[in-house]
Amino acid sequence: MAREIERKFLVCDDSFRKAARSSARIAQGYLCTRRVTARVRIYGEQAFLTLKSKSRDGGLSRFEWERPMPVRCAELLLRRCAGVVEKRRYLVDYEGYTFEVDEFEGKNEGLVVAEVELASVDEHPPLPDWIWKEVTGNRYYYNSFLARHPYCEWR
Repeated sequence: MAREIERKFLVCDDSFRKAARSSARIAQGYLCTRRVTARVRIYGEQAFLTLKSKSRDGGLSRFEWERPMPVRCAELLLRRCAGVVEKRRYLVDYEGYTFEVDEFEGKNEGLVVAEVELASVDEHPPLPDWIWKEVTGNRYYYNSFLARHPYCEWR
């Protein structure tokens, strides 16, 4: 099991798109969100099963286990999920860091969130101009929450 450490931010404009080195479509759903989150994800042409523990350090870190799986199996499992999050992920390199910018689609359209993975909880990466507000640890911006409570229902 690996430890995932990341900060999460809201994005204020779409200028990140020009700087993106790649993008791919993602569909993901949640099989369980109680003690451990079990997620099935199709990312571009690949599929994964991921288990994550509850967050620590104010939402900064948690344990994560991920393994590839056949895309056909992931498609079948996604049909069993209560809600599926759809988004386009952009990878943007900035001053030695890679920001994963998720532009949500479907019922979460209008929400754009950036995450950056870190080596330690004390690390504070430089932020691009298109970053607006930090939301690390705010459960409303967890994908597992968005699958059950889409952004379109917040208003």
